Amino acid sequence: DDLTPREVDVLRLIAAGQSNREIARTLFVSEATVKTHVNRIFAKTGSRDRAQATRYAYTHGYADPS
Repeated sequence: DDLTPREVDVLRLIAAGQSNREIARTLFVSEATVKTHVNRIFAKTGSRDRAQATRYAYTHGYADPS
């Protein structure tokens, strides 16, 4: 995977259960920007949805279960 640092930030927040609106507020960007990052994450990780992206985050060390 060639995730950018910002995509990694978004992926970690997806894995933490945040919505696009919450991610936008956390990162001080627009929801449209978050949607773009989410779509790129899905494409780069082969994920169809947030659940698969979350699984990817945990299996590839981007998210910590604790």
